[in-house]
Amino acid sequence: MRLIKKRVVLHFPGFEPLDGVAHRARYERSARQSSAVWGYSLEIGTPDAGSDPLSFEVTTSGGAAELAPGAAEMAPGAAGADPAPVNWQTKSRIHMVDHDLFVRRLRSGNTLSQIVAGFRSCAQIMLEGGMRGYFRHAWRFGLFFVFPFLLTALAIALTAQIAVAPYSVGLSPWHMLWSGPLALCFFIFAFLPFSERFHTLHLFADWAMAVALGRMHRADFNDWLEERASAVRKALDEEADEYVISSHSMGSSVAAHVIGILLEREPEIFKGKRVVFASLGSAILQCALLSSATVLRARVGLIARCREISWLDVQCLTDSINFYKVPVVAVCGHADAPPAKMLLIRVKQMLTREHYRKIRKDQLRVHRQYVLGPDLQAPFDFTLMTSGPLPASVFADPEQDRLPA
Repeated sequence: MRLIKKRVVLHFPGFEPLDGVAHRARYERSARQSSAVWGYSLEIGTPDAGSDPLSFEVTTSGGAAELAPGAAEMAPGAAGADPAPVNWQTKSRIHMVDHDLFVRRLRSGNTLSQIVAGFRSCAQIMLEGGMRGYFRHAWRFGLFFVFPFLLTALAIALTAQIAVAPYSVGLSPWHMLWSGPLALCFFIFAFLPFSERFHTLHLFADWAMAVALGRMHRADFNDWLEERASAVRKALDEEADEYVISSHSMGSSVAAHVIGILLEREPEIFKGKRVVFASLGSAILQCALLSSATVLRARVGLIARCREISWLDVQCLTDSINFYKVPVVAVCGHADAPPAKMLLIRVKQMLTREHYRKIRKDQLRVHRQYVLGPDLQAPFDFTLMTSGPLPASVFADPEQDRLPA
């Protein structure tokens, strides 16, 4: 197996209030954890001045003895059955294609406007058959969808009950002059702080973005996707042994749109390139299951049918915010296209028992583990996939003798 010496990575992060600088800082922390676990050397460069999206270089290196038998690169031009292994070094150019602009925009209104916008998105998703699709294909994702809305609806109902309590027990309506403010205080000072434990308003904004990426009815989103496609096109001009297009959660829908736009413009854009499209905890179906998401589903088909692209869909049973064991390509209406290769991982294999016990009840934290550093050596490692010496496609078929030792 020939190791990767030069790689270009286009990473589409999930729906989090982090810009490119913050995502780079997270990547560095995770990469240092990975290098400590696996025992390789790591250097992370500063962001390129004026880069948009933000880009930086990662250099990993080590000795051939650090790799499993059969995984070490053989000396160039060596012949015979037993050529001597050599030390390796891999340079990866990482481009962080974040969408923090829209996270901040969707969270910029006051609390009331965010709640109204959230319930509007909920109604749109239900009317377009999204909720029905969630429960049909991944019932835990369906529960993830309804939870923040049910929680807030119950709080609103309880707030109303407090406001009308005097009237309901036969007291004069004038008593609502004190019960009304009391109800408002309950909602603002009791419920809202409590709901932030579950990131309720953040999830409301997440569903608003899901509608926008499904319906494609907002000019600001559509124009931004076109701009990102142009920026990504420039990044693909750089020569490399491998191109990794990785995406996490909501970022997978963004990535599908951006890469789909490029394939619409230039069907042969990836000709002669080794490309891996890695969707981690993918939420493409969060948007694609809306009846109006015809453009997104068509772009999923373009990616699946592109011969140069190997699609790796990384899923986890203990992550409720992904479509576990669901064939995303077929569900998007392309049963005749090559399916994405599913890689089923387990978070508990990546973390110590104490660490896993600490995070397992926080579903958003478990959902982020795809792109975070490990405590232990495991069959999947985000840093190794995007900056390590082995081709990213190796992780699609993690046989013991093909992974790092």
